[in-house]
Amino acid sequence: MGEHAKIFPGFWPYGDQVILGCIHKVGLGRFKGLVSTTAFLFLFSFVLIAALFNWMQIPIIQGSPLAHMSFTTRSTKKHHERVEFPLNCSVAALQGKKCPNKYPSVFEPDESSTETCSDYFRWIHQDLQQWKTSGITEDMIERGKASAHFRLVIVGGNVYVEKYTRPYQTRDVFTKWGILQLLRLYPGKVPDLDLLFYSGDETKIMRSDYQGPNSTLAPPLFHYCGSEENLDIVFPDWTFWGWAEVNIMPWEDMLRAIKKGRKRTKWEQREPYAFWKGNPHVAKNRLDLMKCNLSDQYDWNVRLYYKNWSKVVDEGFNNSKLEDQCTYRYKIYIEGSTWSVSKKYILACDSMTLMIKPRYFDFFSRSMVPMQHYWPIRRQDKCRDLKFAVEWGNNHTQQAQDIGKAGSKFIEEILTMRNVYDYMFHLLNEYSKLLKYKPTVPSKARRICVESTACKQKGVWKEFLFQSLVKSPSNKPPCELPPPYEPQAIQASMDKIDNIDKQVENWGNAYWNKLNDTNQ
Repeated sequence: MGEHAKIFPGFWPYGDQVILGCIHKVGLGRFKGLVSTTAFLFLFSFVLIAALFNWMQIPIIQGSPLAHMSFTTRSTKKHHERVEFPLNCSVAALQGKKCPNKYPSVFEPDESSTETCSDYFRWIHQDLQQWKTSGITEDMIERGKASAHFRLVIVGGNVYVEKYTRPYQTRDVFTKWGILQLLRLYPGKVPDLDLLFYSGDETKIMRSDYQGPNSTLAPPLFHYCGSEENLDIVFPDWTFWGWAEVNIMPWEDMLRAIKKGRKRTKWEQREPYAFWKGNPHVAKNRLDLMKCNLSDQYDWNVRLYYKNWSKVVDEGFNNSKLEDQCTYRYKIYIEGSTWSVSKKYILACDSMTLMIKPRYFDFFSRSMVPMQHYWPIRRQDKCRDLKFAVEWGNNHTQQAQDIGKAGSKFIEEILTMRNVYDYMFHLLNEYSKLLKYKPTVPSKARRICVESTACKQKGVWKEFLFQSLVKSPSNKPPCELPPPYEPQAIQASMDKIDNIDKQVENWGNAYWNKLNDTNQ
């Protein structure tokens, strides 16, 4: 600190409020007695300039002693990243309270301007279109209970849950945890609402059951996937906060691990085959895929591996880590009984994804384009299509790499947790606008919060919940929801995808015709 600190206590480090405070404290006359007027003016001007540069965050005179000095300035900006929501299980237990009463309820972002949400957010309008005219009534909720695992109500920023049937594993726990994190990210912004949620695989609300002049109005049901044949409202699945039963970390951590793992083997050095590993017994389509595996009779350029989950658990998941599966140039995505949560992990590998034509969609994949983000494979002729795709890729390595990298980039950029939460926010916000009644807490519902959810868990379940905890409110508001697609735009998009699929089919047919002619 040197001589200046001894002469002027509290003067160093420089800062505009410190200078003015020192002058007031020692008095101008006394100050002049310590230094000459000229020296004073020079020093005062220099400090003001230095403080100004510091306020503007300009790195001045790099390499000089000033580069190592800190300047204290007055700032009006809020720093939400420094304000954390505490989660102390021991304190909660000692007080005998499962849910504290003092949760932040006001959202005060640093930034006022917003950016427009990713294009796939437009599907929110389409998924809620069924109730746009009629709105959503309490009677619809009552009729939908039979299809739901639980009912979730938000009133005054608090979350209440009424359970109906026992769901599979802890999908419901991690789904509700995700909604609790949304309320921590945007305190006071999520409106009061009343919804039903189904956490199984199968879609529930069939469109055909609610068509015709005498049909009743469909109950709204939130679910992880949808299709053209049903009306389920598509919501982010539980794995974004972790899948504890199979040791898959929360999405941000899992993506980070996959990105690190994929760097270990360059694309050119990867196995020149199509890879898939999973449980084939959950769907006929997967059992059919297993016929494409390497055999004594034929090599379809495919390497398929059956995953026995009981054995995987016994081995401590040592041979099933997703970050270790980026060693093939091509990776296959195939649905299970409906959609599969594996899609995002497969796409993240930067191998070219060979997507066997899906019947179901999750909340983000409807904006994906064949031959840009993935290579399309027919369900009915998958062995031949897979072999051709691998042959094409091995003879067009740069194009194959480009498709793989584009798929990974899509996942990394549009599937950030910020976007996941913003999608949840806008979906719930738009849904709440359709309610024709004021939500109230059901008599059998119980309040839940991060303490009541996380503190009672053990092992990897508790680890993943704490790992995915939102510790601070957002420093900026949610992105701005874009308007809905025009019907002709949706049709044009579907036509484009169909045309690309047909073009790839034609390439494959030409390949096989030429191969057959050569062998005759």
